[in-house]
Amino acid sequence: MFVATLDGIFKYPDIPEEYEPYEQFKATIEKREVKDGDDLAILSISGTDSHHVLFLDSYNNIREIEKELKDADAKINHTTLKIIGGHL
Repeated sequence: MFVATLDGIFKYPDIPEEYEPYEQFKATIEKREVKDGDDLAILSISGTDSHHVLFLDSYNNIREIEKELKDADAKINHTTLKIIGGHL
């Protein structure tokens, strides 16, 4: 199982260019039109060059995020869990 660690939380217009392909991929999967006010959490997946994007308004609680990551064979680290939990 991989460990997901927070790279950052960004407003959509402020997302660094390096994360844009991951954001676009996740938006396509969710059939979502991203808006300027949307908050995104970018998670780095240990042992890979991949990132996982969370549109924070899509979740009611941290358990939903933990389930999504478990389905992707990843577990969120404790510090990241606390930070994201504060933004939900």
